[in-house]
Amino acid sequence: MSNPVLGPVVETFIEEVTSALTAATARLSDVDKSHFNRDVTNEAFDLALALIDADDRHTDEELEALIDTFAPLLPDSELSRATPETLRYGPLVSGTKKWLDAESELFELLLEADVRNNRSGSDSRYSGVYYDHALDIAHVIASLDVLASTATLEAISLLRTRLLRRITDVLPNAARAPLDSAAGSETSGTKDSDPDHPEMTPARPLEELLAELDDLVGLHEVKARVRLVADLLVVQNLRRERSLPTMEISHHLVFTGNPGTGKTTVARLLAQIYRTLGVVDVGQLIETDRSELVAGYVGQTAPKVTAKFDEADEGILFIDEAYALARGGENDFGREAIDQIVKLMEDRRDRVVLIVAGYPVEMEEFISTNPGLRSRFPTTIEFPDYSNEELLKIVDSIGSKMAYRLTDDARRKFLTELDAIPRDKGFGNARVARNMFEAAVNRQASRIVKMDAPDDEALTTLEESDIAGPDANPETDADAAS
Repeated sequence: MSNPVLGPVVETFIEEVTSALTAATARLSDVDKSHFNRDVTNEAFDLALALIDADDRHTDEELEALIDTFAPLLPDSELSRATPETLRYGPLVSGTKKWLDAESELFELLLEADVRNNRSGSDSRYSGVYYDHALDIAHVIASLDVLASTATLEAISLLRTRLLRRITDVLPNAARAPLDSAAGSETSGTKDSDPDHPEMTPARPLEELLAELDDLVGLHEVKARVRLVADLLVVQNLRRERSLPTMEISHHLVFTGNPGTGKTTVARLLAQIYRTLGVVDVGQLIETDRSELVAGYVGQTAPKVTAKFDEADEGILFIDEAYALARGGENDFGREAIDQIVKLMEDRRDRVVLIVAGYPVEMEEFISTNPGLRSRFPTTIEFPDYSNEELLKIVDSIGSKMAYRLTDDARRKFLTELDAIPRDKGFGNARVARNMFEAAVNRQASRIVKMDAPDDEALTTLEESDIAGPDANPETDADAAS
């Protein structure tokens, strides 16, 4: 008898991927189609083995599900007489995690068909079928344990990244098309509409949001942490749907890093991810800081904090430079704000997610100011400074949206100017890059107005003379360059 949890998603994977392979290779005479069902069954088995092996735990729940699901599908295998104990200490499971690093021949067949169809003007998503249902298997296996291990969640992230990278490498427009993954639908628990917010648009698919996250420049470790958060929520939702016990998880986060490192952008995406996965119903991001939370008179601070929590109801409250709340003198009401925040985090733990942000050392001091804060913020995500090359990519992105491009000499000058800026505490990162770009546009304008009849190329090109450091005076530099 097939396992009631793993069995259905494996059967769906086999049915849907076999059907996709048959359709994808219908016009290929040199492909043997007679063994597709067997090959896809083995693929599902290899995928399940690799994910069970990811954390080296090989629990009874995982191994029993493996046996119950695949013994009927693979009657000639050793599974028909296996037990969790024999699998745990035998060679069948151990070491199979390396499969996740290997190329899948079946997936590549589907991807090749998508490429052929794309070239002929039609649009197919055969590779997306594999992607969707492979992730379904991955999430269900992670849900077999009460709390999915970090290693298993990282394995899911590896699988997602590997498959998506192949898809976007050969089908550049695919990343923008929503995938029909269960991660964004049946496992979400979200509400597409809310009677209290009738203007709300439907929640965006999880994979679309993660693709937008991946499009951000740099932030590789940040992206990995966010994917882990998302995958854990997907797995917890799967367990909840099947009436399995779940661990109570705090969704509150600490973001640390210099200004301009993407903290607010990532928080805004997280708010949408939390909505898609049912953590909050609305998913708005409310930004605030000390100036909007702390009053100057007795009895006024707690109501100000409460008002912000009201505004962030069913969404995320983002407190920037949160450490400033703990930095007043004896007559300061910042501590009162912190006490009220702790109270409301408990009272509204199912309605408001709190993200606090600031410099690393200062945020550690802030978390230590109240015993209730540390236990409520179990997760810290560090946002590193951008490299010069990443800042140049950010400028390229801004320029592309505004129809500007940098010459090669201008790009080299931009990197040289960035090299001269000290990377100390308070370095502005993307803000510096944007300011330098805007200053370059100003200098270019001063140069262009002196031309008799500038053409489109002149109007859209930023030259070396247009680039200067963030502290340069654009008007003075433009006069000097002319």
